[in-house]
Formats: sequence, C-alpha cells, structure tokens
Amino acid sequence: MSNQAVDVEILGKVTRVNCPPGQEASLLTAAQDLDRRLKEMADRTKVTNEVKLLTIAALNICYELQTKQQEKDGQQSEINGRMEKLAASLEEALRKVRPGEL
Repeated sequence: MSNQAVDVEILGKVTRVNCPPGQEASLLTAAQDLDRRLKEMADRTKVTNEVKLLTIAALNICYELQTKQQEKDGQQSEINGRMEKLAASLEEALRKVRPGEL
C-alpha cells in the first residue's frame, strides 16, 4: 500500500503531506489540534513569529509526550511489581497445597 497526499491547513497555510491509507482522519485531526494550539498560543503570548510559535508548540508537545511516557513507565513498573507479588503468592499457596512437588 502506498501513501497518499493529504492537504492540511495550519495557521492559514495549506501543506500537502503523505499519509498511510486509512489514517487520513487521524492526520486531519492532528493538524486541527496543532492549528488550535498555535492559535491559542499566539493569542496568549502575543508571539506572531510563526517559527517561534512552532518551536514553542513542538517543545510543549514533546514535554507532554515525555510526561505521558514517564507515567506509562511508572504504571508498567507498578503492574510488574504486582504481578511478581501475585506469582509469589500463588507459588506459596501451591506449596501449601502440594508440599514437595514444587
């Protein structure tokens, strides 16, 4: 399957980007989210330089991704710890039920 070109509009400028088949709606939603963030940031900060706006937005998005990844890693670590405790508890229970078999 080949990518197809999709036009997205950000800050009033249309850009054509390649997109995997079936992902067009997700790409358009992402572009709309970025456009909204940039416009809100421009209103909030009064920054009009598009390069600065895009740089700040990229940094904010990277920070959000890092934060989410750290949360996910912490949750995964907690799940792994609980699974180890559960496995140990099950082994202990089986030893009590069938002594000498384990």
